[in-house]
Amino acid sequence: MADTTHTQDSARRFPKLNAWGVTLALLLLIAVFDTPQFTPTLTFLIEALAGTAPFILFAVLAVAYLKASGSENLLAKAFSGNQARMIVMAALLGGLSPFCSCEVIPFIAALLAVGAPLGAVMAFWLASPLMDPAMFAITSGTLGWEFATAKALSAIGLGVLGGFGTMLFANTPVFSNPLRERPAVGGCCGVKEPFSGAPVWRFWQASERSALFKDTALENALFLLKWLTLAYVIEAMMLAYVPAEMIAGLLGGEGIWPILMGALVGAPAYLNGYAAVPLVDALLAQGMAPGAAMSFVIAGGVSCIPAAIAVWALVKPKVFLAYLGYALIGSVIAGMIWQAIA
Repeated sequence: MADTTHTQDSARRFPKLNAWGVTLALLLLIAVFDTPQFTPTLTFLIEALAGTAPFILFAVLAVAYLKASGSENLLAKAFSGNQARMIVMAALLGGLSPFCSCEVIPFIAALLAVGAPLGAVMAFWLASPLMDPAMFAITSGTLGWEFATAKALSAIGLGVLGGFGTMLFANTPVFSNPLRERPAVGGCCGVKEPFSGAPVWRFWQASERSALFKDTALENALFLLKWLTLAYVIEAMMLAYVPAEMIAGLLGGEGIWPILMGALVGAPAYLNGYAAVPLVDALLAQGMAPGAAMSFVIAGGVSCIPAAIAVWALVKPKVFLAYLGYALIGSVIAGMIWQAIA
């Protein structure tokens, strides 16, 4: 669920970061204080955007189609039946579905209120910020399909880990009575009955759905362009100004230390899943260990503001801390596995 609208929701509900303004300010600083580097930075930016353009186009059209067709309605089916099956299905759908937190919060609140197992909800929560078709396309275009596939599998694995862990310890003080007294269930984008109704795959036959497709495509295209432009400018600056030896010393090498550091650095440093992809690419070019890169994107994706606030809004702090604990453990495991096979 690491989708563009998910992060747009964060931008509306939390202190705003003007990405275009920051990008222009960085370019201006380069032009004034390091004029010879200005042209190479622009060249890097244009070439990077051109190379990523096919993946951006796919991401935009994929998210728009899924929104316009109402395919999020299928999500509710993951939370019925045997609890173990629910956990696996919730992790799978959470890791592949592009839904924003304003839709997820009222839906999850309703599920918890009627007694849906916390293990299945936890599985969905953990997997949902990390991967969706759009994120897979952007990640594949920059870091390679192998890394994107490994991240997708890690997202699902993290959801399964947290889901079954919560199920096993459901009767302990940590997970007993998990809900806040009055959880926040309001949506920020007019969601009143989330995930209701049947999908309409031929959405173009309905004028309202066609309009939704166009609006979603335009909104997401502008969103991706904004954040990727900023990310590529920062990537160019990192390659030009940050000593590779420093990155290699902190996040490079073998063993568990760089993987753990990647998770600890990624958790507070993450701003946006799409912007993080070029930054990880730059860090890898400067000596970041592959396992540290994987732990960075997993821990950072789960703990970023829009993902974390969806959990914090509904459950007590003890459950929220368990959510973050699963993220840290799962990111280190994913990093160790990727380090071994990369």
